[in-house]
Amino acid sequence: MISSLFHLVLYKPIFNLFVELYNILPGHDVGIVIFVVTVLIRLVLYPLTNSSIRAQKSMAELQPKLQHIQKEYVNDKQKQAQATMELYKKHKINPLSSCLPMLIQLPILLALFWVLRDGLASNKLGENLYSFVHNPGTINAMSLGFINLAKPSIVLALLAGVAQFFQAKTLSRKQPPKEAGEGGKDEGMAAMMNKQMLYMMPVMTAIIGIRFPAGLTLYWFLSTALMVLQQLIITKKSTHTPPSSGTVIEGEIVK
Repeated sequence: MISSLFHLVLYKPIFNLFVELYNILPGHDVGIVIFVVTVLIRLVLYPLTNSSIRAQKSMAELQPKLQHIQKEYVNDKQKQAQATMELYKKHKINPLSSCLPMLIQLPILLALFWVLRDGLASNKLGENLYSFVHNPGTINAMSLGFINLAKPSIVLALLAGVAQFFQAKTLSRKQPPKEAGEGGKDEGMAAMMNKQMLYMMPVMTAIIGIRFPAGLTLYWFLSTALMVLQQLIITKKSTHTPPSSGTVIEGEIVK
């Protein structure tokens, strides 16, 4: 049931989009096709990722207050949970909204993996195409004349890792000033944990990318690069919005 729904809702539409773009784009370059598919997927996910980025930034800014609540009600989990929810409500933050885009993107990534596997191998074109989509017979896996997107690429895997690093870097938290007090100490600990993730995730991305077809790694690199651009735009806009008083934001005391 789930497999059939996945095939009907995700795999088949993306597969047909992939083949149709290959048919109509000049040069029939599969790398350009993957770029266009990436842009379209990011546009579809834009409202969700936009909300997620804002939620992550807001959660980071509230971390000192959350740590204070945990210390104040260390022996009363019920009051701790109640105070935490009141804090979220006061600042209009949904903690689950930061995870939703990633949960949605995972099945899309899985569907795209199968699309690239079947499409670049050209072994299941006819049976998965809609009646109105032309069957090109085979799809040339070469992009720009020298990159075989059907095979793993160390270069693209490293680029994906670098893009992952910059994505984490744009939302990483700075060390708070000494004047921030106890809340600043807690924020500093959280900043240290974020710093560890800043380097672990890119390395994991590169290691995993080396094992996958370069077409999928190219998608991950392009998708992450577009996410970084979106984060920079949102962060730049938020710097013009005056924060609430008495909070520690990006390592500075705001009065």
